Amino acid sequence: MDVIDRIEALFAAHGQQHYEGRRAESVSALAHALQCAQLAELAHAPAPMVAAALLHDLGHFVARSNEDDAVDDDHEHRAFSLLSLDFGRAVLDPIRLHVQAKRYLVATDARYAGQLSPASVHSLRLQGGPMAEEEQRWFESLPYAEDAVALRRWDDLAKQPAQRTPPLAYYLALLQEVRTRPALPAGSLA
Repeated sequence: MDVIDRIEALFAAHGQQHYEGRRAESVSALAHALQCAQLAELAHAPAPMVAAALLHDLGHFVARSNEDDAVDDDHEHRAFSLLSLDFGRAVLDPIRLHVQAKRYLVATDARYAGQLSPASVHSLRLQGGPMAEEEQRWFESLPYAEDAVALRRWDDLAKQPAQRTPPLAYYLALLQEVRTRPALPAGSLA
């Protein structure tokens, strides 16, 4: 199955669910993804960043062995194998680094932690808490650190109930434009 079709199928199967337990948010997973992509677009981010914003939590939909609320779910890495053949670093690295960006922002922006939702505060503890100074320097040296910070800020804002956004199909078309590997013609073998 083509990667865009797989992404659409994952959103169809899991997008309407709300995160549960201590990870609960006020919007569904799909609404969160669409709001995040919309915020990136409104900020005039380049198309790969809009794609990263849409896909940043796709790892939540990929099967995992542990559903425990007290364990980091490592979602920023779980969709990598699905996305890595079709999208470049400008999409993949902000996704991979958006959790580290939260840890970085908590350590470097005195007001940031107070803006986090209770679910983000809970997951921050599981993800290692604020970065130490050495980790901050490491993070700042990464090629896509600034993009990850921008993605993280959109992620935090993309939790508004009843927010109107373009439909998923609009952003799936954008994914077609930014993919690095062309889609195979119908009937072709991969």
